[in-house]
Amino acid sequence: MSTVQVKPSGNPRSLEEVHSSVSIPNNRFRRFFAFSGPAYLISVGYMDPGNWGTDLSAGAAYKYDLLWIVALASFMAIIMQICSAKLGVVTGKDLAQACRDFYPSWTRWPNWIACELAIAACDLAEVLGSAVALNLLFQIPMLWAVVITSFDVLLLLMLQGLGMRLIEAVILVLVATIAVCYGIEIFVLPQTKPDFLEMGKALINPGFRQEGMVVGAIGIIGATVMPHNLYLHSALVQSRKIDRDEVSIGRAIHYNKIDTILALTLAFTVNAAILILAAIVFHGRDSITLKTGAVVEFNADSDWIQIAHLTLAPLVGTATASFLFAIALLASGQSSTITGTMAGQVVMEGFIHWKLKPWIRRLITRLLAIIPAIIIIGMRGNNGITDLLILSQVVLAMQLPFAMFPLLHFTCSRQRMGNFVNGPALRILGWLSFALITIFALYGLPESFSKAVEVVLGKSEG
Repeated sequence: MSTVQVKPSGNPRSLEEVHSSVSIPNNRFRRFFAFSGPAYLISVGYMDPGNWGTDLSAGAAYKYDLLWIVALASFMAIIMQICSAKLGVVTGKDLAQACRDFYPSWTRWPNWIACELAIAACDLAEVLGSAVALNLLFQIPMLWAVVITSFDVLLLLMLQGLGMRLIEAVILVLVATIAVCYGIEIFVLPQTKPDFLEMGKALINPGFRQEGMVVGAIGIIGATVMPHNLYLHSALVQSRKIDRDEVSIGRAIHYNKIDTILALTLAFTVNAAILILAAIVFHGRDSITLKTGAVVEFNADSDWIQIAHLTLAPLVGTATASFLFAIALLASGQSSTITGTMAGQVVMEGFIHWKLKPWIRRLITRLLAIIPAIIIIGMRGNNGITDLLILSQVVLAMQLPFAMFPLLHFTCSRQRMGNFVNGPALRILGWLSFALITIFALYGLPESFSKAVEVVLGKSEG
């Protein structure tokens, strides 16, 4: 059998400031931890404010009926991220570089523009999530909170100066904290324990039984299998300094696969927990009576992201829940901001060979996200935050097939991957995922367009 010929890429290195910056020890236990990290950075994107918005809306509106979509999207995300890590380890190129080098030159600009739109859509979710957090913490009006998020470039510069391993550790602690809070509510507190039998039935009985579920499903898929993460993961795995012989490459693929499965399984449990708690706290109700006696009213058109902190109220009380949720949401948005900026660097350098300083790159991306947010909030006030979040995730889902196809094309090619080409199981699961997501996107396009018009112009009073 032929072996892959790994040659130094003629492209600029992906994320050059962290390329090959993490050494791999010989001890097996320490080696496992040395490879752990890239997938946890990626997993942040699976728990960003966009995910929170889609999961909260799905649980509140349809109870457990879209839980199967969360599970399916998470499984497809694991398959695609394994392929992404393989591509980066074996070829020494990220997905953007591979597209530039292996496809006709005329494809570079359209691919790059599509990626930038996806990154801007994702950053819109971070803007809105961070703005809601600032509003909860300091009662800053939403419009001004959105404007303030443009200054998070200072946080980004500070964190990038601390090094890759510290960033990975901080993000892992934040993710674990969120997971523990929701885990306690679901498995310990009697008032928020779900009906596990009903959840099981929802998981094994998929379908779209109500109007609006298709757009909700597409939003969940877009929030979960995010296209720019496929580009980013193939670059992040190159932060590990590995030898270029077949044994070392095979070992790196193995450890990155474990890293991916563990990290994205954690992300799935968090997303499922958010949907489940939204179903328990909000579904079928028109109000909640707090321990203080205050009554919070809501309906199908409520902005769930702004009252989502009530899902934590049974655990810690309303005031603390508001504070903890705001901190978690702010951390989620800022963590995703870091990975989104890295993804922007990867696609810009990979497709176009343009290299910008991270703070300039961050400013451009954030401005592209802030402008539509300011316009919509200015027109509709605070009532459209969740709608805008879901719309941003639908945009991501529409762009997904354009990232998935080249990734599968390259990793299923013996010419590109040699002995590390995708095996039959990964090949079948990968192309099935591509087909399902593409069908979802096409099927839901008319309803998604209608939803977009509603978000921009406001819901009709019919």
